[in-house]
Amino acid sequence: MTNRSVVIRVYPEEVQNPQRIKAALSQKLGSGIQTWQIVKKSIDARQKQIMVQLTVLVNAPAPEPFQWQFKDVHNAQKTCHIIGTGPAGLFAAIRCLELGIKPILIERGKEVRARRRDLAVLQRTGTVNPESNYCFGEGGAGTYSDGKLYTRSGSRNDIEYVLNQFIAHGAAPEIQIEAHPHIGTNKLPQVIEAIRNNLIAHGAEFHFQTQLVDFTLIQQSVRNIYVRQQHSTPMQWPVQRIILATGHSARDIYELFAQKQLLIESKPFALGFRIEHPQAFIDQHQYHCSEDQRDALRMHLPPASYQLVTQTQQAPVYSFCMCPGGIIAPCSTAPGEVVTNGWSPSKRNNPFANSGIVAAINSTHLKPYARYGAFAGLYFQREMEQRAFQMGGGQLRAPAQRAADFLLNKSSSTLPPCSYTPGVQSVNLNQLFPQELSWALKTALSAFDRKIKGFAGQEALLVATESRTSTPVRIPRDHVRGWHPQIHNLFPCGEGAGYAGGIVSAAMDGIKMANLAQHL
Repeated sequence: MTNRSVVIRVYPEEVQNPQRIKAALSQKLGSGIQTWQIVKKSIDARQKQIMVQLTVLVNAPAPEPFQWQFKDVHNAQKTCHIIGTGPAGLFAAIRCLELGIKPILIERGKEVRARRRDLAVLQRTGTVNPESNYCFGEGGAGTYSDGKLYTRSGSRNDIEYVLNQFIAHGAAPEIQIEAHPHIGTNKLPQVIEAIRNNLIAHGAEFHFQTQLVDFTLIQQSVRNIYVRQQHSTPMQWPVQRIILATGHSARDIYELFAQKQLLIESKPFALGFRIEHPQAFIDQHQYHCSEDQRDALRMHLPPASYQLVTQTQQAPVYSFCMCPGGIIAPCSTAPGEVVTNGWSPSKRNNPFANSGIVAAINSTHLKPYARYGAFAGLYFQREMEQRAFQMGGGQLRAPAQRAADFLLNKSSSTLPPCSYTPGVQSVNLNQLFPQELSWALKTALSAFDRKIKGFAGQEALLVATESRTSTPVRIPRDHVRGWHPQIHNLFPCGEGAGYAGGIVSAAMDGIKMANLAQHL
């Protein structure tokens, strides 16, 4: 039998049984099966009998182990300054090494392990370090906010390259076959650290706690950048090419572009709240099981997830960054604001499930802020976050409400347990959001409750605000050359420039910009 790809369906308890896998393959293909390799795995829970669907490569030679092709660039003449060490910046640096370009990475925050101490203080006291938090620091926002690795964009080869790099630096090989791959907040920091060490070994430079504060433009090119290290006097560094990969929360970069009268644009984004349920509730609904059956199923199945979307009269509303067995985290980047996000450890074994429920925000919703031009969405986003802080009562306590009470437009007399450690304050979230946005969110919750009975019930807790789904500002770039229309050696990149929406898509965009930057 020649090698071929085949799809089989097995019961969850059979996935780890080689004899059962071979029997299912033989039933479909007949005899002659010598070797097989599972290349994709997904759960089909649409019917009461849950099945696992496997894509299997039969009688194929073992794949060659992935090998990075990094060049030693210690003495390279070509350099690239990369602003930001999130996935876009790190993968731009990886590609620079492959091209023989010396990457010089500049990160306003701290190394990945040092960030953890600031996050502990943030969780314990509600004190935000504006330079080191869930959004700023080595690895970017994804490092300590879940590490999901699925994307709907990009070629399969590009996605596999990114996943292979993560595996080569310590991620579990299973991320190559899972339908929704996930590294986990507890494991991703070690992977990020391994990438950094490998980059440095081949000649890359890293400058942490170093912030870009200005640059000099001469004849449509940046000749020098000015960076500040820990509040010292800014230093001037000459540059050849720049990849700007600062992430969706680096508002100072947008302000710097505005001060220099450089093109930036308002961009659609989304805003709403986090919703949290007991994970057991989500499992029972998605796996069509009773409470007694759940424990047996969970021996062979991961905690269940969901993906929801509906079109309301006011705006599309959808679930965002769903975290099974997860935690709601405080992701503020400045004092006086409340921002939430979600994350899960690799085992996804916490008792709660959470997800963003967000409405698409466009120019119609931003009419009251139209006078701010390209900053209309940012001003609205900031106002919602600051109002949430005030309603929460300080110290990053988040305004919260039972979903059923939100639908009834009344404050909750009590709140269920919640994973958000700074604490929650009972409020009426209808008073936080503009009326049109509240209507959209309530309409959507009612629709989602029809799909998952009890989704908007008394045990569902809403925690505001989920406001950093993406940047409300885009830094434009030439669609062929990649550079900013007015700066021909600066390449806006990743989520912060408005061209990506997650770890994998940001990584691929970093690679793309490094490919274009090499031609200067």
